[in-house]
Parts: sequence; structure tokens; C-alpha cells
Amino acid sequence: MVKIGSCNQLAVAERRGSVLLLDGGDGNRVPLPLAEAPSAAVGTVLRVFLYHGNREELAATTVMPPGEVGDFALLKVKEVTPIGGFLDWGLPKDLFVPFREQKQPMRAGRSYVVRIYLDEKSGRIAASSRLDRFLDKEPVRYQKNEAVDLLICGTTEIGYKAIVNNRHWGVLYKNETSGHLRQGARLSGYVKQVRKDGKIDLTTFRPDYTQIDDVSDRIMQLLALKGGFLEVGDDSSPELIRTAFGVSKKSFKKALGSLYRKKLIVIEERGIRLNRGRNES
Repeated sequence: MVKIGSCNQLAVAERRGSVLLLDGGDGNRVPLPLAEAPSAAVGTVLRVFLYHGNREELAATTVMPPGEVGDFALLKVKEVTPIGGFLDWGLPKDLFVPFREQKQPMRAGRSYVVRIYLDEKSGRIAASSRLDRFLDKEPVRYQKNEAVDLLICGTTEIGYKAIVNNRHWGVLYKNETSGHLRQGARLSGYVKQVRKDGKIDLTTFRPDYTQIDDVSDRIMQLLALKGGFLEVGDDSSPELIRTAFGVSKKSFKKALGSLYRKKLIVIEERGIRLNRGRNES
């Protein structure tokens, strides 16, 4: 059975004029513009996205939109009409957002993070910016330092609001990332802690035990590029360290300590210097 609003693997059943007719099962034929797969012969299996066309007929395309049913995505409003908003998601037919599914009235030209869903009554694909009702309310069971996927949904006074693994809300504090993040950005992160109230604190910095070697390598590479000396050390500001190395000052100091114990660097008052005697031995 085909899945509307998702990717499907369908075989070409017939070539007819400017379209390919794909086998949708139960004798159904789903049209795909010939221009999207001109060399496909009868029997060829194609990966296509299924949606409803402008006349509400089931249609196929090889163009993959930014999200499928069940996904969250950042999409721009093309227009707002008396029946709701319409989002540009790269397909011939725009994605509909009913007024009742708008957390705040949408405006043409602005972008919003929405959940793409299949309306149970109409069977049509739609979107909603009322994100809370699509996120898991069950107790959070993440482990400290667990790797997670993040979608940035907006900013707060303390940082960023993010969807974790397509399931939960989390907070990414400003000092837990190396730069400004835009709404809709997708990135990898880590669980810093799960608080007693179930809220998730996040970080983009890898746990120390996996990060120290990478930071050490970057320090050594920069020392080589800068003639063996860097004007950075224990007294440098966290902002400077984060800009230069993309890590917290705590992680940077651990990497320095590791390099010093291996006698690869010399720590001086103004910064750190490559221990050339050690490297030449």
C-alpha cells in the first residue's frame, strides 16, 4: 500500500504521452511527469514522493521536499488566504496550514518551523505550527552525553529552543555552542543533563573524553601554521577559545594539559610554544 506524504518505491506500469503511470497497487495508476524520469522504461522502479495535486488527484514526483509526513521543517509562507496559509515546500502544490493549526497568525514571506501531518478526516497532507501537541509527553530517558539530532526552532534569552530527535523539547544555552544558530538549522548535539522536571539541557560540544584528542590535534596544527607559538593559554577568555577552537575553556585546558604532559608544548607567560626539542628527538 502506498504512503501519501512519504517516499515510495513504485514501478513504471505504462508510458502514456507526457506522463509515466506508476503502479500504486490494487490497480491504481499514479502519474509522474515524463520529464522527471525520461529514460525510465516499463518495469523500472523509481523512488518518488506521493502527494495530492491541484485537482486533489494522487500524484508522484522525484523531487523530494524538505520533509515528509511526521517530520518537522522550516518552510516559508507563500500566501495567506481566507481559508489558511500556504507554504512553499518545492512541489507544484503548496502545503496548506489551516488557521486552527497556526500557533500565531502567519504572514506571507516569513518562515516557520512546522510539523507535516496527514489529516485523519480528509486524508490530505497539511502542516501545523502548533508544535507542542506533536512532541512526546512521556518521561525523558536520555543518558548524559548521549548524541542526539537537533532542530533549532527559535531563540530565548538564554539560548535556543530545539527539538530533540524529532520527539522532545530541549534547551541549548548560548555558552554551549560555538556560534549563532539560525531558526531551522539542523545539527548534532549532546545531552548535557536531564533535569528533575524532565527538561533537557543540551550542548554542541562533544563529551571531554571524545573531544580532547581532537582539540589537541587542532592546537598542534595551529602551532605549526603560526610558526610554533600561539598567544593563547589558561588566562585567555572563554570567548576567544570558543572562537579559535569551537570548544569550552574547560575542554581546552584539558587538551593543553594532555599536550604538556606529553612534552609536546611549553607553556609560557604569553602563550604556548611548540617543544621543538621534543619533536626533533
